[in-house]
Amino acid sequence: MKYQIGDEILVLHSNEEGKVVDFINDKMVMIEVRGVKFPAYMDQIDFPYFKRFTQKKIVEDQKPLKQFIDQIPQEKPKPTGTKEETGVWLTLIPKFGLDDFNDEIVSSFKVHLVNNMATAYGFQYKQYLSSSLNFELESTIQPFHDFYLHDLAFEAINDTPNFSVDFSLLQKVKYKAAHYETTLKLKPKQVFNAIEKLKENNEPTLSYLLFDTYPDEAIVETFDISKLSAAGFKVYDAKKIKENLPAPRTVIDLHIEKLTNSYLHLSNTEIMGIQLSEFDKWFDLAVAHKLPSFIVIHGVGEGVLRDELHSILKTKREVKHFINQYDARFGYGATEIFFK
Repeated sequence: MKYQIGDEILVLHSNEEGKVVDFINDKMVMIEVRGVKFPAYMDQIDFPYFKRFTQKKIVEDQKPLKQFIDQIPQEKPKPTGTKEETGVWLTLIPKFGLDDFNDEIVSSFKVHLVNNMATAYGFQYKQYLSSSLNFELESTIQPFHDFYLHDLAFEAINDTPNFSVDFSLLQKVKYKAAHYETTLKLKPKQVFNAIEKLKENNEPTLSYLLFDTYPDEAIVETFDISKLSAAGFKVYDAKKIKENLPAPRTVIDLHIEKLTNSYLHLSNTEIMGIQLSEFDKWFDLAVAHKLPSFIVIHGVGEGVLRDELHSILKTKREVKHFINQYDARFGYGATEIFFK
């Protein structure tokens, strides 16, 4: 869910600021403005940060108050100017302008991949807004180089942007992993606070570390299975492995009361762990049995489980796409996953 209890909000029709105090359903929340509580549809409110940064019209022909890196064209990859290995980073360079009152406002971000490592990588980059793919790119980045990816509109921060990058080595190295996937999810409140600190410290970018050490290949131990067979264990032919797998399900329900009878004493973290473990089991079986799709019932609530599942699905190579839309059977409380 876009909002959480306690979030500051702006009432669009009255331009008043308040906060979220409760959830009514998946479309309405209870808000409090100047001590008065009343219900509001989610499309009638927004985060106040966007207004604070963009409420004044940008004057394009005025000279910017500060000089930032993005004022110099850098559409092509270029050296980062350092030889110190500090990792691979995703950076957002805010584009500032001036309003009619000479106040700085942010209009957009230039998104860069920065490779401060002595290794060249191939990468598959995908950027999502909410659960929808907004931009994707496949390319390579050289050692100690900066790669411009795309522009991101400032208002898109309200859609909780998610960045997914699948790295690979251009030159194979023994005992190093063939691929390394990493994701970054930005929350609106965190980004807006980071921009304020950036302006106070006169810094040019928002930087997020993706990794500082490329992972080693997973070690697979081998052993003589004939000894197991001789000891009386049942050994299956790998070619017939599907015959020995549990039957898959086309629909799974992750409500905790469906998974265990002893849940009242569990913390939210423990409940989430059980739910995600159950999801992993049935997801793997769906893939192994090559199902075309299957449905995960996660409920509505505050949307924490749904958002976590969606973040996981964005990193799964087997997933073609997924949809969380109204269904007569489950309302908005289920996500349908389609496999490649």
